Amino acid sequence: MCTTCGCGGDGATIDHHGGHPYRPHRRAAAASPAAGRADDALLRAAVAGAAPEPAVMAAGSTSASPGTAPAPFPAAHDAGHPGAASGEALAAAAPLRHVAVEQDLLARNDAEAAANRRALAAAGVFAVNLVSSPGSGKTTLLVKTIERLAGRIPLAVIEGDQQTSRDAERIRATGAPATQINTGRGCHLDARMVGDAMAGLPLARGGLLLIENVGNLVCPAAFDLGEAHKVVILSVTEGEDKPVKYPDMFRAAGLMLLNKCDLLPYLDFDVQAAQNWARRVNPDIRIIHVSATGGQGMDEWLDWLAAGARRAAASAPA
Repeated sequence: MCTTCGCGGDGATIDHHGGHPYRPHRRAAAASPAAGRADDALLRAAVAGAAPEPAVMAAGSTSASPGTAPAPFPAAHDAGHPGAASGEALAAAAPLRHVAVEQDLLARNDAEAAANRRALAAAGVFAVNLVSSPGSGKTTLLVKTIERLAGRIPLAVIEGDQQTSRDAERIRATGAPATQINTGRGCHLDARMVGDAMAGLPLARGGLLLIENVGNLVCPAAFDLGEAHKVVILSVTEGEDKPVKYPDMFRAAGLMLLNKCDLLPYLDFDVQAAQNWARRVNPDIRIIHVSATGGQGMDEWLDWLAAGARRAAASAPA
């Protein structure tokens, strides 16, 4: 479960080759198994409004007043909201304990991301995490990118969606290997999913791993996947103020692709304002104007990818 947004990610499946999907395994976490079990128990308890077992609380990330036992969640409930502790009781209990669930889960994700990054560095592969709101043109951009890079740079693709394998099928139709991750109720990919998907893909030295994240400008900003860069795609059919409405995503990105620029003559979109907003939250962000269908800016985008692939190959162990 994602404590950033409350989505449930436990129903995720991975389909490597277009056959029957299977549920990914859990890789060994960097933290101790006891700590991992404690974090899971704390999360379930926090959601259910129940008190964890004292042994679990001692192993997990909690705090209490010195010399006192951690206080359980209150048993009182509002009549209109069965299963929810009353506001008064929660307020009384709040000073006694603190459960750092989100910090713990993000720390475990970061450990998985670090493992992915080490594996990619050892393989000499340049990985990018494509993020955007739904409908920005990520998949079309990927298809056109693959077609233009055919025979030049080896690459593999990880597709993230809540349901269906339609995007992976579009990628496989180009001849590129692609793994589909369906997140179920989850609204983002996490590092464990990506690590499991990487295991079934050919990753060649000097090649690319292109990760298309779930369409969402909120939670993917908080989850490191082990990529070299986040690339945020803003379509001119969206508002030019998206960067300040969703600053975490644009702050986390190293590159912004302003997509569908061929439509600018037909739209009331202020390009300069969009760039100013993006640089207000991230002064160092690079911006490329592209049209996946018309071809504008694609050479600059491909040159950026090729340069990253060369750096990854040069840095990999011999």
